[in-house]
Amino acid sequence: MGNIMTSDIKGVSNDLLEKFPDRFSRDFEANKKILEELKLFESKIVRNKVAGYIARVAKRKA
Repeated sequence: MGNIMTSDIKGVSNDLLEKFPDRFSRDFEANKKILEELKLFESKIVRNKVAGYIARVAKRKA
């Protein structure tokens, strides 16, 4: 399995923020739990990268 590209992480994160704008917050741990509930990713690494990027974007918006 290859490396996950940053553009893929950003694209998925932006799509999730558009679909669920009120579910995600600036907290990484909370975002990680939400992504776990949605069961979108099999890989823990990918889930964590998406959760971290969503937290970063949410901090910039606030």
